[in-house]
Amino acid sequence: MQFAGISQRFIPRMATIGMVGRPSARRIWFDALAFALVAAFLVFISWGMTAMSAPMGQLAKVSISLDTYNLPSYAMRTTLRMLLAVVASLLFTLAYATLAAKSRRAGQIMIPILDILQSVPVLGYISFTVTGFIALFPGSMMGVECAAIFAIFTSQAWNMTFSMYQSLKTIPHDMDEAAFVFKLSGWQKFWKMELPYAVPGLIWNTMMSMSGGWFFVVASEAITVGNQHITLPGIGSYIALAIEDRNLGAIGWAIATMTIVILLYDQLLFRPLVAWSDKFRYELTASQDAPHSWVLTLFSKSRLVRKLLSPIGWLSNKILRIRLFKSSVASVQFTERELQLLDYLWYALLCLAGITALRHLIIFFEHSITWYDTGHVAFLALITLTRVIVLIILASLVWVPLGIMIGLRPRWAEIIQPVAQFLAAFPANLLFPVAVMTISRYQLNPDIWLSPLMILGTQWYILFNVIAGASAFPNDLREASRNFRVKGWLWWRKVIIPGIFPYFLTGAITASGGAWNASIVSETVQWGDQSYTARGLGAYIAKMTEAGDFVHIVLGIGMMSFIVVLFNKCFWRPLYDVAARKLRFD
Repeated sequence: MQFAGISQRFIPRMATIGMVGRPSARRIWFDALAFALVAAFLVFISWGMTAMSAPMGQLAKVSISLDTYNLPSYAMRTTLRMLLAVVASLLFTLAYATLAAKSRRAGQIMIPILDILQSVPVLGYISFTVTGFIALFPGSMMGVECAAIFAIFTSQAWNMTFSMYQSLKTIPHDMDEAAFVFKLSGWQKFWKMELPYAVPGLIWNTMMSMSGGWFFVVASEAITVGNQHITLPGIGSYIALAIEDRNLGAIGWAIATMTIVILLYDQLLFRPLVAWSDKFRYELTASQDAPHSWVLTLFSKSRLVRKLLSPIGWLSNKILRIRLFKSSVASVQFTERELQLLDYLWYALLCLAGITALRHLIIFFEHSITWYDTGHVAFLALITLTRVIVLIILASLVWVPLGIMIGLRPRWAEIIQPVAQFLAAFPANLLFPVAVMTISRYQLNPDIWLSPLMILGTQWYILFNVIAGASAFPNDLREASRNFRVKGWLWWRKVIIPGIFPYFLTGAITASGGAWNASIVSETVQWGDQSYTARGLGAYIAKMTEAGDFVHIVLGIGMMSFIVVLFNKCFWRPLYDVAARKLRFD
């Protein structure tokens, strides 16, 4: 395994700097630049949190303006919300995915729930959470900010959770054996083996989640629920106002600002993480073509940073060595008959919970929803399902081979990474003018030509996960295939496709869920006073959300969740089981 690869590349260089005694001026510059970056980040966090906790009355006094000099502050406010949402998503991922992967019975409930949460649109969360968050922080903007952050969180967390779950379910058996031989506790095994194995895929999916947050930032910052209109300063609300005013120049400035922000956090955050995660690749021989990052090199050569971080490193090392939880071998042994009895009791409990939930749903809809409404919504769901299936197939045919070629070439990945992040972050709202004018000019069918907007942001889940899978593909297996002269279609069918298949499944599942989510903003487009609507469940939910009809919002979201869970259960989960049993590195 090459888990210590990057330390072999960087730590010796750090030691050499101290021993050879290079000019002290260079070390001072390293320290100064590293300190400046850290100080700027702390100032950014302090400024953002102060603005978030301002009195609620300030929100009414400051209206959103399309003046370009406001864009830097808007960009910083939006970026801070997205970073906080990513941190919350990471904490959720570590807890939720680990429990679902470690406990078979918990996974039987938690994974379907995750399917439901993934399918619930951002507008669905906003409809029911804005009032609660405002009541939680009365008189402060923090309540509205938390509602926006939570909405962005719902567009980020599920993808990261699926990635972590997939990695934990496909961890090689010899790593389990090594943990048993070294008598690692459950706590030690997770932090020393399981999490490092999942890190490469998790970082790429975090990158995708950050970009995916831009896709829904308009709905998160410009909130409209019934008669309640809340607008937060940010790029999303700026774009919403530009679309409303049909101001193409303002949209152009918004795109330019997004590009600068994406390039900055790619260089300062994600590229260092990708280079750092290379040491966690599961392989016996290291590749000579490893990813690099000037920020990671800078911090590794800064004595000041090492001194500041050394207490944190010492403390974390002590915490990770604590023998919490017992080893993977159960301390209590059950007979096969007792295990069957526990399973029967568990399934009976699930059935009872399902019957109780169904009863409450019937009571809820009994006096508000007719059978005609239910049938109509089911028909709309089938239309949207057809769009999702066709779009996922087309996206897979394009991005799987390209993702493999990029992932196997780190130099390519360094160049394409920021471009892919920008394309993934590009909100569908900015293409509304093009869609409306094209449909209007050529008299096209909105049911067909609005469909590509659904896959605009979600196709990148497939690309990023395939790149992650190809990047994590063991170098020794690549060398073995070259030695045995496995080439052409045989190489694709027997080597690389099975190697990246678990990652592709994660990308396809999250892409399909994201496409359902994107249908809310893609099946109804507006540019000024001109709008077009495609028949589908997304347009239905958007219409009911705008009207504040909560009963029909619940019906639409419930139908969407039911279709997604049923499709995942009947199609994606069997493929996941095949990947967990047969397509793992052992």
